[in-house]
Amino acid sequence: MGNRYHYLEELEDFLGGTFHQDISSPQQALDEFISEVTKECLLSTIKDCEELLNSDVTHQEKEDFIQQHAEVYFPESELTPLQWLCKIIEQMREAVKTK
Repeated sequence: MGNRYHYLEELEDFLGGTFHQDISSPQQALDEFISEVTKECLLSTIKDCEELLNSDVTHQEKEDFIQQHAEVYFPESELTPLQWLCKIIEQMREAVKTK
């Protein structure tokens, strides 16, 4: 993948490791992630998420990437995968303030 796409590997690990099939809910999984990691890890994860959002891949490729790696039923959340990721970023930013 090269250095340019290193953030994608990190993002795959975050999405797949946090939002997997054994979670009770995506919100609970995010809350657990936030409580277990350091402030630096949160900042790094936010950066990786933002790199995807700001990348030059198509909107559909971004949505597909998120859906491939996060075991989340997006219709239930009434959000598109990109809207959902933006919401996750906002919650992590808020958590950084209190860490």
